[in-house]
Order: sequence, then C-alpha cells, then structure tokens
Amino acid sequence: MRKTTILVVDDESRLRRLIKDFLTAKDYEVVEAPDGEAAIELFQSRKFDLVILDIMMPKLDGWAVCREVRSLSNVPIIMLTARGDERDELLGFQLGVDEYIAKPFSPKILVARVEALLRRTSVKASYIVDFSGLTIDRAGRNVLIDGEPVTLTVKEFELLEYLAENEGIALSRDKILNNVWAYDYFGDTRTVDTHIKKLRFKLGCKGDYIKTVWGLGYKFEVEV
Repeated sequence: MRKTTILVVDDESRLRRLIKDFLTAKDYEVVEAPDGEAAIELFQSRKFDLVILDIMMPKLDGWAVCREVRSLSNVPIIMLTARGDERDELLGFQLGVDEYIAKPFSPKILVARVEALLRRTSVKASYIVDFSGLTIDRAGRNVLIDGEPVTLTVKEFELLEYLAENEGIALSRDKILNNVWAYDYFGDTRTVDTHIKKLRFKLGCKGDYIKTVWGLGYKFEVEV
C-alpha cells in the first residue's frame, strides 16, 4: 500500500525538518523543496497527495507555485505565511488554497489540519466504496450489508468511515478518539471500545472486518 506523500515547500530548512519529523511520525512520506522552482520540478515529476507551501520564498513565491500546481492538479494545499494579512488569506482561497496557517504554529495543529484535510478530500474523491459486501455511501451516509441497509448512529458511521479510510493500518485508541471524536474531546478511550462493540454487532458477519490489535487499538481489514 502506497504511503500518503506530502510535499513540504519552505526556504527555512529547520522548519522543513520540524514539519517532516512530525509528519513522518504519523507514517506519511515527506519530500522537501527549498524554493518554488524546486517545488514545481518535483510536483511535475511525481504524485503528491498534499502540498504544504510557504508564501515568502526565493526564485518563485508561494503564489506562483500555487498557480502552477492548480493548473496541473486539485491536490489539497495548505499555505503557510509569516504575515497575518487578511488579504493574503483571501488571495490564497481565490487561488484554490484549502487551508491557511499563520506562523508561528504548533506542529501538532498542523498535523491535525493535514489529517482532517486528507479525510475531507478522500470523501470527495470516492463517495461510494464497497468492501466485499460492505458498502459505504459517504455522500448519503448510508451503509449496506450485501445490499441490505444498516442503521448506524452518526458517530458509528464516522467511526466506520475512519477505519475504512485507513484500511490495513493499525490505529491506536487515542488516534481513533482524536480523529473521530475531535481533538477537543477529553473523554476516556474506552468509549472507542464501546462503539466498536456496537458497530461490530450491527455489521453482523462484516463486523469481522474490524480487527482488534492487542495492546494498541483496531484495524479495518478485509480478508479476500
């Protein structure tokens, strides 16, 4: 399974290294570019799932890179800037920037934004997915088991959706809690176990697709 690949474009090597460390810790593949020209060359030569882009750079600034990237792809773009100018933010959104983060920022918040943005774009890219008889209709927020509808609560659906989006990846309870219940949730991780138990029951035989990873959490895996 190909890792999600992120292009980080910034002329500050220390900041690039910091961002890379936090993203690789989340199992993303990170490619660095020190300026706009290098970024465009890299983008034209390989596939990226997301771009983190600084505005103030030598050779070509972030606006020029953004325009070029948007002429080639709808890949998600997070724009970084040291300036808190509302006009910059508005211009960024007009050019197709998906998220806008002003420096200085918390690397953990950046990672959270990356994960949320990748989830949103994944949903947009694939509205209906089928896993050997388990069909998830993301647009309609419906679930079918061998063609028969299953009634899930909002949180059960979001939990199933998140697990399926990360098929084959072992997810800790904390990671599931942070991504499904949001980063401002301070409840016990046992709520994950409770929802998994209910979800498995409602999915019947397809509930076996949700595997327990002992000592860690859960993994969605379809055995062919």
